[in-house]
Amino acid sequence: MKHFLPSTTLALLIGLTVLPMSASSFAANSWDNLQPDRDEVIASLNVVELLKRHHYSKPPLDDKRSEIIYQSYLKLLDPARSYFLASDIAEFDKWRFQFDDFLKSGDLAPGFTIYKRYLDRIKSRLDFALAQLSKGVDKIDLNTQETLLVDRKDAPWAKSEAELDDLWRKRVKDEVLRLKIAGKDPAKIQETLTKRYKNQLARLGQTRSEDVFQAYLNTFAMSYDPHTNYLSPDSAENFDINMSLSLEGIGAVLQSDNDNVKIVRLVPAGPAAKTKQVATADKIIGVAQGDKEMVDVIGWRLDEVVKLIRGPKGSVVRLEIVPASNAPSDQTTKIVSITREAVKLEEQAAKKSILHLNQDGKDYKLGVIEIPAFYLDFKAYRAGDPEYKSTTRDVKKLLTELQSEKVDGVVIDLRNNGGGSLQEATELTSLFIDKGPTVLVRNADGKVDVLEDENSGAFYKGPMALLVNRLSASASEIFAGAMQDYHRALIIGGQTFGKGTVQTIQPLNHGELKLTLAKFYRVSGQSTQHQGVLPDIGYPSIIDTKEIGESALPEAMTYDTIKPAIKPAVDPFKPFLAQLQSRHDVRSAKDAEFVFIEEKLALAKKLMSEKTVSLNEAERRKQHADIESQQLAMENVRRKAKGEEPLKELKKEDEDALPSDDDKTKPEDDAYLAETGRILLDYLGLSGSVAKK
Repeated sequence: MKHFLPSTTLALLIGLTVLPMSASSFAANSWDNLQPDRDEVIASLNVVELLKRHHYSKPPLDDKRSEIIYQSYLKLLDPARSYFLASDIAEFDKWRFQFDDFLKSGDLAPGFTIYKRYLDRIKSRLDFALAQLSKGVDKIDLNTQETLLVDRKDAPWAKSEAELDDLWRKRVKDEVLRLKIAGKDPAKIQETLTKRYKNQLARLGQTRSEDVFQAYLNTFAMSYDPHTNYLSPDSAENFDINMSLSLEGIGAVLQSDNDNVKIVRLVPAGPAAKTKQVATADKIIGVAQGDKEMVDVIGWRLDEVVKLIRGPKGSVVRLEIVPASNAPSDQTTKIVSITREAVKLEEQAAKKSILHLNQDGKDYKLGVIEIPAFYLDFKAYRAGDPEYKSTTRDVKKLLTELQSEKVDGVVIDLRNNGGGSLQEATELTSLFIDKGPTVLVRNADGKVDVLEDENSGAFYKGPMALLVNRLSASASEIFAGAMQDYHRALIIGGQTFGKGTVQTIQPLNHGELKLTLAKFYRVSGQSTQHQGVLPDIGYPSIIDTKEIGESALPEAMTYDTIKPAIKPAVDPFKPFLAQLQSRHDVRSAKDAEFVFIEEKLALAKKLMSEKTVSLNEAERRKQHADIESQQLAMENVRRKAKGEEPLKELKKEDEDALPSDDDKTKPEDDAYLAETGRILLDYLGLSGSVAKK
C-alpha cells in the first residue's frame, strides 16, 4: 500500500514567507559561526505545516509539545548527563515553552545555540580525558574503592566543571578497566583510548550546519511519534538506497545507543543473520574492511558507522561486537566476519519441515512452515509473469505438500519476521478463512478502509498454531491478529513488536519528511499499535521487551480500538486455555532449554538492573569471573540434560567459523518450536480433534 500527499501541498508550503539568511560559513575546527541557511528555514516551516495538516493524530504544536521537544533534544544530545552543566540547563530553561513559537516563525537559533554549547562541552570533556591519559595508563590507580554511576538518565546535572572533571576521571578509569579486563596491555589501552578521543575531537570540527539542523528538526518531528522523521538530503539518499537495495550491506537495522551503535533487528536470511554470531541488542564498537585495521567507532554518528559497514557485494566487513548478554561492566568483545551481499528473495522464501513428536505414547507429524518475511516479487508480478514469487503462493504450495504427507496439524513460524508486503499479509489470511475483512486502515480524517478476502472458501481448514516473538512486526502482526480474531489458530510465543502505523515520504525543498498518516486495526477493532498481538500461551522472551519493541520507543502512539468489522464468534480455544497453560508450565519446568532460557533471562535482568560499577580492578575481575562461572554452570546443566559433554570454559566465537547449515537442524531440537507443537496436540486432544492412532 502506497500513500501520497497531494502534489500541490509542497508548492503551497514553499510559498510561505521567510526571512532570507546567508549560507553558513565557519573556520576549520570551529562551530561558533554555524547558523541555519535559507533552505533549512523554509524546510522547517514546511515540516511544521505538513505535520499540522497531515499527521495521523494532528496534535497541536503548543507549549506541551514545546516541553517534549526540549526534553527530547537534551536527551538526544546528552542522554547520560555527562556534558551539560546545571548552569547551561538553567539558561536553556527560558525556552522550555517557546519551541512551538520558534518553529512556527522559522526561528531556528535556539536549537543551534543549544547544539553549539553541546559541542563546546564535548570538546572540554575530550580535552580533559586526553589530559588524563597523557599522564600514562600505569598512573591510574585501579586499587581504590570507588564506583561509577553508569545509569545516568536521571542523574542531576553537574553543578560545576570540577564535578564534571571528577565524573570524567572515573569514566576514563572505567574505560581503562574494561579494556584491561578484556585482555589489552597498558600500551594498547593508551593507544586505543587516545585515538578514540582524538578522532572524536576531529569529527567535532567537521560539524556542519546540516548536522545541527537535522538533529533539531528530527527531534521536533519525532515528538509526534517515533516513525515520523526529518531526513536531510544525505539521510534521504541513504533511505532511498536502503529501500532499493542498490548498495550491499549486512542485513541489520541499527540505531544509536548513547555512544554506541546497537543492532535492533536482523533481516531474515541476511548476511549478519547467517553467521549465527550476531544478535539483537548487540553493540558494534569497531568496523574493519577485510583484513585492514579495526576502526574504533565508539562516539561516532550512526550515519558514519553505516557508511563504514556498507560496501561492494562480495567484500568482507569485520565487526567488533559487545554481546548483549555481557554485563554492563564487561567490555569483552568478539570479532565477526561478514560477507556483504543483497538479501536474495529465494533465501527469504517460506520453507517447510516436519516436526515428529511422541505425545501420550502416540506418534504425530506436524507440518512447520517458516515465513521469514512477507515478500512479493513486484517486478515479475507487474510484468504478468505467472511464476512470480510471493509469500501466499509459496505457502499454498507448501500446505498442499504437507497435506499430501498427512500431517496432524500445521505450525506457522513467524519469529523474527519484520513484515513486508501488506498485500501479502491480506492474501495469506485468505488461505485460512472462508471470506471477510482482513485488516482495517484508519486515516487521519477518521475514514476506515477495509481490506478483505472476497473469495469464498478456505484453502486450509486443519488445526493450526502460530509461533511469534518480539521481533514479529507489522505485516506479521496483521496476519497473526487476523488468525486470533477469527479464532483460526492458537497464537503462541511472545508479545509481538507493536508497530501498527503507516508512513509516507513527502519531498521537501531540502530533504524529505517521513510522516505517519494512518493506523492499522485488527478486524476485532483492536489496534496492533504499541501493544502488538498478545499470545494465547506465552513463552519467556529472549529479548528484553523494555529495550526492543514499539513500547520501548519514546512518544510511541497509543493503543486504542475502533468499531469491529466482524461480529464476535465463539472462541473454540478459550475453554481449554487454562489447561493448555498448565500443561505447558509442567513441561517447561522440566525442559532443559526452557530452564536455561529462564535462568539466562533472570541473570541478564539482574546484571542490567545494576546502576553502578566498581572501579576497583580486583573487585571487577571477581565480578567478571563470578558471572562467567554462573553462565558456565547454566550451560553445563543444559548440556548434561541433552547428554552432551560438559565444558571446562565458555566457548569463544571463532571469527572465521562458517555459519551452520540450517537444514541440518532438526525442528525437534528447537525447544520453542517443539513445545508449540505439543501445545497444539494438547488442544487437539482436549477438544477431541485428534484422530485415534
